[in-house]
Amino acid sequence: MVGPMPAAILLSALAMSLIVGARYLLTSGAFALATRYRKPGLYAGLDRQIRREIAWSLASALIYGMPAGIVAWGWQAHGWTLVYADLHARPLWYLPVSVLLYLAAHDTWFYWTHRWMHRPRPFRIAHAVHHASRPPTAWAAMSFHPWEAVTGAVVIPALVFLIPIHVGALGAVLTIMTVMGIGNHMGWEMFPRWLVRGPAGRWLITASHHQRHHDRYACNYGLYFRVWDRLCGTDAGLGSFREAA
Repeated sequence: MVGPMPAAILLSALAMSLIVGARYLLTSGAFALATRYRKPGLYAGLDRQIRREIAWSLASALIYGMPAGIVAWGWQAHGWTLVYADLHARPLWYLPVSVLLYLAAHDTWFYWTHRWMHRPRPFRIAHAVHHASRPPTAWAAMSFHPWEAVTGAVVIPALVFLIPIHVGALGAVLTIMTVMGIGNHMGWEMFPRWLVRGPAGRWLITASHHQRHHDRYACNYGLYFRVWDRLCGTDAGLGSFREAA
């Protein structure tokens, strides 16, 4: 018989997996609808690919939800983590700083694990699933092999033990992660040209930058920022997009 504590942990993990899955379906669905409106015909002929992306993504949602749910249970039941709810527990200026710290740490982890996954063996075993999306669509952001999903699922749950953050700021991090992950895979650029081609675009990653990664593979490994790509000589600039059918 499962005791009350293991049952509570399991329920929290399953609930979080459902939340992650629902968030994926709603957000990716909204971006897919925006694509249909802004770029009609762009995903024509990709129905089979999209079904595969959704199936892999829902499996990834289950994996992402497990550590997140366990940590959420520990935070609520035992005060685990450095997440705080009192807005005045730390200076207000720390709110945006904490968001930037999380994004920078996540981007660093993503760059190096992503670059490692492009080595022949891990690519063949896991990362090829993600690159089967050619071209990527709004449904592809979480289309990962389970092994790759694990590497992504542990980042934020680990950071909440290392870097203090307000629960609202953590929500902002998760929102940015979701929007940028999906936006970078839509197959068209949602941000204005002045941002993408201007000074900010030299350091921020948008769909134009990530599209080149899906075209050429061995470049543009970052998630939010172009810093590591520039430092390591893997920045290949901006890519071009598939024309609508």
